[in-house]
Amino acid sequence: MVTQLQSPDKSNIIYPDDNGEPMSDNTEQFRLIVWIKENSELLFANDPNVFVAGDLLWYPVEGNNKLCQAPDVMVVFGRPKGYRGSYQQWNEDNIGPQVVFEIWSPGNRPAPMIQKFKFYERYGVEEYYLYDPQILELTGWQRVEEELEAIEQIDGWISPRLGVRFGLSETGLEMFGPSGEPFVSFVELAQLRQQAEARAQEAEERATEAQTLLEQERSRSQALELRLREMGIDPNQL
Repeated sequence: MVTQLQSPDKSNIIYPDDNGEPMSDNTEQFRLIVWIKENSELLFANDPNVFVAGDLLWYPVEGNNKLCQAPDVMVVFGRPKGYRGSYQQWNEDNIGPQVVFEIWSPGNRPAPMIQKFKFYERYGVEEYYLYDPQILELTGWQRVEEELEAIEQIDGWISPRLGVRFGLSETGLEMFGPSGEPFVSFVELAQLRQQAEARAQEAEERATEAQTLLEQERSRSQALELRLREMGIDPNQL
């Protein structure tokens, strides 16, 4: 007699939203993750079909809840913004993240990072960027057919998907939007906004002051004209 084993019902499989690993190991790693994620989101704020997430579990294959990764930052073109507990690719028109970022931390080990690289290569990532803040080193890979190939000159490289230019300075990683605007932190963004509001307020005050002076000068001119006419003098004949 032959016994046929039935495959488990895919609809009953649970895909956890948490893999039990921390988002970051230190404040610098966390700062960089938030910096890249929020600026990338701001870059595509007006495009409803670009989804950006940080530390979100990505399941590429339905039926396998062990096969997953949680990129520090991932950008998906062609999928709407909105809440996800995890990114289940089969529920997303089978569109996987095209761009992923990882920030190296002291807790990272070469073997798991190699596994991540192979995962991203296998499941269609087009651009993969790995930054090590301890040694200020950025490494990037771009998909060429079925493989991720290293980008030889990363300093000054412009991401084909994001339009972002990468730079390396003595202080670390720099990123610039398509118009040349630098990626900034929330604190820097708030300061820039405050400065802009202060300049606008100052300009408004100067305009108000100029209008007041103009009205005062007009009043004096009218008073002088009236006085001259009272004296029988035509101001237009002067």
